[in-house]
Amino acid sequence: MLTINKDKTRREQVEFISVDQLVPEDHLVRKIEKVINFDFIYDLVKDMYCLDNGRPSIDPVVLIKIVLIQYMFGIKSMRQTIKEIETNVAYRWFLGFGLTDNIPHFSTFSKNYERRFKGTDLFEKIFKKVLQQAIEYGLVNIDAVFIDSTHIKANANKKKYEKVFIEEQTKTYKEALEKEINEDRENHGLKPLDFENENVKMKEVKRSTTDPDSGMINKNEKEHQFGFSLHTACDKNGMILGTILTAANVHDSVMFVDILNEVEKNVGRPRAVAVDAGYKTPHICKELLDRNILPSMPYKRPQHKEGYFPKKEFVYDEYYDCYICPNNQILEYATTNRDGYRVYKSNPEVCKNCPYLSMCTSSKNHTKIVNRHIWEGYLEEVEHLRHTYECKELYKDRSKTIERVFADLKEKHGLRWTTLRGIEKVSMQAMLVCACFNLKKMANWMWKKGQNGPGKGKNFFVFIKYLSKMLVKILKPHFSFFEKWGLSTV
Repeated sequence: MLTINKDKTRREQVEFISVDQLVPEDHLVRKIEKVINFDFIYDLVKDMYCLDNGRPSIDPVVLIKIVLIQYMFGIKSMRQTIKEIETNVAYRWFLGFGLTDNIPHFSTFSKNYERRFKGTDLFEKIFKKVLQQAIEYGLVNIDAVFIDSTHIKANANKKKYEKVFIEEQTKTYKEALEKEINEDRENHGLKPLDFENENVKMKEVKRSTTDPDSGMINKNEKEHQFGFSLHTACDKNGMILGTILTAANVHDSVMFVDILNEVEKNVGRPRAVAVDAGYKTPHICKELLDRNILPSMPYKRPQHKEGYFPKKEFVYDEYYDCYICPNNQILEYATTNRDGYRVYKSNPEVCKNCPYLSMCTSSKNHTKIVNRHIWEGYLEEVEHLRHTYECKELYKDRSKTIERVFADLKEKHGLRWTTLRGIEKVSMQAMLVCACFNLKKMANWMWKKGQNGPGKGKNFFVFIKYLSKMLVKILKPHFSFFEKWGLSTV
């Protein structure tokens, strides 16, 4: 039977009801309130407020919670966030407001940021507090860490820029590399190089006139845009362990040590680290192996001229410190250059009559040159480890961890682009978004744990299935042993 409700007077009906009764028990804001107490913010901001002078301020916890609502639910702007809070009962409950309480003006947070929070590490401390809470709940696993970066589109017109010359960024390992270069030269009977008086290297870049802190990136072969890079590390559970924001034209490998140090400071040293091919450099390989961290890196395509022998065709003889070419001729050590590469050269008198000359070098004096970094031994060790079962499995997990983190940050939390300008403000946004990401994951996990605790619906057969998968994963590398002796592995 069709029922038509024409009585609209119920809109004006007065009811005795609390805000708490209107918020569903399984709403995200309720889950968040159960896993963390936001009173810690008072201790973080106590030095930014005057306790006995001026008019009363808006509760700082309310200010931070308003921004958390914006980033937690992916609302595009603060103006829209305030409109949502005015009509959303759950948001009012989360802020501690009643149905008739006035919501702060949308410019309130920006004014407080400029007057109080700017230039402080408040947002970084909030991120670390949320992460620490996740650690206490046992939700963080640092057995393996996944590191990568993603681009955030800047609030800047890509056509408004100026070309400027800037100093090339100094490598963090410059001093250590220079020391080893001179030691290597002395071991080969060469004079040490003078690095103190070398000229500063300059490079030309495009700097935005709208947001000078951003950097130009090549989104694809045709489109260029200004943006920022968010260098991030996460664990196997997808919890963000550390993050650093830079201009988009800063290469991933440059920030690797900084983000690894951030992870160690926040949660401790991981047992293994998985990264993509952009991080496969001699310095990073050395850094990981020196720290006794297992590196998981993929195959990196060699960069050589098409039609010529790749470097792998030239065999390095460690004992005699020379290279052997495909024609079994010797390339002897010549020097160690300023970039940390040992230079090996062939004998031009032998090469000019070689049948493989056209496939070896295009040099006019018929000299083949092969460069070998003084830390290339670490790179070769990582290449050997790449073929192990554990490293292969770790690298496969990248798509389920760090790549999924970036997808959620952009799709669900509004980090695909930013409406803010300046690296400090964008860094504030990135820190709070990452805090929201961890907070949301922690709240949902603890809620499920409470709903599915002992005696509350655990499926025994699901557990047995999971256990069998883990046993297969552990025993798989040893299957060849069983087959060797004619034993079944089914």
